[in-house]
Amino acid sequence: MIERSIFSEEHNIFRGTVRRFYEEHIMPHHSQWEKDGQVSREAWLEAGKQGLLCMPIPEEYGGAGADKLYSIIMMEEQARAGATGPGFGLHSEIVAPYILNYGTEEQKKEFLPRMARGEIIGAIAMTEPGTGSDLQGVKTRAVKDGDDYIINGSKTFITNGFMSDVVIVVTKTDPEAGAKGTSLFLVEADRDGFDKGRNLEKLGLKAQDTAELFFDDVRVPATNMLGGEGKGFFCLMQELAWERLQIAIGATATMEAVLDDTIEYTKNRSAFGKNIIEFQNSRFKLAEVKTEVQIARVFVDKCIEELLKGELDVATAAMAKYWTSDLENKIIDECLQLHGGYGYMWEYRVARAYADARVQRIYGGTNEIMKELISRTL
Repeated sequence: MIERSIFSEEHNIFRGTVRRFYEEHIMPHHSQWEKDGQVSREAWLEAGKQGLLCMPIPEEYGGAGADKLYSIIMMEEQARAGATGPGFGLHSEIVAPYILNYGTEEQKKEFLPRMARGEIIGAIAMTEPGTGSDLQGVKTRAVKDGDDYIINGSKTFITNGFMSDVVIVVTKTDPEAGAKGTSLFLVEADRDGFDKGRNLEKLGLKAQDTAELFFDDVRVPATNMLGGEGKGFFCLMQELAWERLQIAIGATATMEAVLDDTIEYTKNRSAFGKNIIEFQNSRFKLAEVKTEVQIARVFVDKCIEELLKGELDVATAAMAKYWTSDLENKIIDECLQLHGGYGYMWEYRVARAYADARVQRIYGGTNEIMKELISRTL
């Protein structure tokens, strides 16, 4: 494969630390978490103890003030390990930046240090039962009442939802104003009227808690608003390019790991008196897969470079999200086929990857929405 040039020696040393963390503290427990439908609180606390949460957050708020490449290494190593349970990325790279970029000083001091230590878990509640990818169509209302707001509505498919301690809730404060009527609120899980539904049973990502959330006259102070009234949609749009690139980063690292596993499997598995990799069909399939994964890696690394320069645009991020997630599903399917019947067994990584990858084409905005965004630049 083409040697990557975006990481320094310090980054590579850090990668070793992260890899050991997943090998020692996550993967030995992952099978049990898949049965439980959630990871343990101890895993979050250990990640916080090792300084692996909220790394880009400034030190004054409990983070490490690290560049985004450290976060990207964290994502890549999580994907490489097949550790789809811990919602560290959403907590550290989506929820925490919203608070850092749009929160008040009081909000930052109240939530970010505890998030960095893994003491509280963050989530963001966008999707509703009837809206899907349509963020402008949310029905959850926040009505001003004196110095407070009263929130009513429901959300679904919320990652970290079941274990969440603080949730960024997308609401409508002015339903007649369209996108300009959208506002964000920080809602603590212990507020009266805030209830969590069942931990949803999913096709894949079985160790990751994903929940329905219900808001029944939940009273929050106006000081819990994030970014200002009517500014919610603007805040959401500012962060979406990075959120979508994160999906591409995970997809590409997963493809690389599954390819490595499959090459190793075909070298050691025999049929008709010779190893699977000795058949021309197997070699040609693996040649195709390796080429496609290499193309994905070069493209995603270029997107990372653009991100670090502050120049990653919405359309390019959409391209990365849609193309790599589509490709991920195709690649894993090819690799599963090369495993034969064993590829369908849950104990094999390729089977779990096959189930886990399907949602990548849906969340973060469906791939159809990504194509719509790209088409606007034609």
